[in-house]
Amino acid sequence: MTVRRAWVVGIAAIGSGLAFVLLLVVGVYLVAGNLAGGVGRGAVGLAKGAVPAAYSTLVQKWGNLCPAIDPALLAAQLYQESGFNPNARSAAAAEGIAQFIPGTWATHGVDGNGDGKRDVWDPNDAIPSAASYDCELAEYVRSVPGDATHNMLAAYNAGADAVIRYGGVPPYAETQNYVKTITTLAQSFAAPVTRLDPSKQAAGAISYAQSKLGTPYLWGGEGTAEQGGRFDCSGLTQAAYRSVGITLPRVANDQYNAGPHPQRDELLPGDLVFFSHDPNDSRAIHHVGIYVGGGYMIDAPYTGAVIRFDPIDGSDYFGATRVTEDGAKALPARA
Repeated sequence: MTVRRAWVVGIAAIGSGLAFVLLLVVGVYLVAGNLAGGVGRGAVGLAKGAVPAAYSTLVQKWGNLCPAIDPALLAAQLYQESGFNPNARSAAAAEGIAQFIPGTWATHGVDGNGDGKRDVWDPNDAIPSAASYDCELAEYVRSVPGDATHNMLAAYNAGADAVIRYGGVPPYAETQNYVKTITTLAQSFAAPVTRLDPSKQAAGAISYAQSKLGTPYLWGGEGTAEQGGRFDCSGLTQAAYRSVGITLPRVANDQYNAGPHPQRDELLPGDLVFFSHDPNDSRAIHHVGIYVGGGYMIDAPYTGAVIRFDPIDGSDYFGATRVTEDGAKALPARA
């Protein structure tokens, strides 16, 4: 939420920018009115529970607004911006699930649910607005060579003028990283359609977890000397993958987004397996382990227990993630 939000506000101060802002204002309503049937990459489905159930229908619908976006890409942006928190507010005054600053919202916010109000705090308005804004930018840079989605994301980050000037994604480290981050993260939100390659680091992660068998559980444990080398569930999986050079987030529901999601019958040793209080919401995940094959995982289960082998086929089994280096790097840092 740095250069990309301020860009529209700043460009409005120059002559050519006035015409551009007018184009986008008109575009908001033209694009928002073009939803019938969806015109985006509709073959892309969302992975099970990757988007909270309260928002999945919105993301699936509005993620098909134009060819430059799809539901998984839109989900990745929302997750990157707010972690699907409709009440998020940043230090830069960005607001809501899509993290619009007030000036940008005033120009680009749409009344997505048709209640006569444009409310940045209402995901029914903010999610359609994020999709509309993406599609407006894609339309503005549509004559630029290269991948239309990459150019749209670059325009979202650095401004459409920069994309046009450089004939594609500008040579800015922040912008190039943003494009890679969102496109990589989108793979975690898309339902896989092909075979998933095994992780090269999986065996090492399992070896680390096996070396901790019998270690007592500690809530909040990360295996430090001060904690007596003890772990909780996500502390163990984080440490196991750290041992092979992959940095995972601290909490299980964010670890779920570290790569694509194999089906139960496609599990391989090293996959992370997750358990949730809500079968339709990855944000409700409460436990994680490392799959070792044969229907078993290594996990740190609860206070009073030790790190051990447990079966994965419980009633709260949610799904799995095949951890990738790029997938882990794409995840936003959260407290």
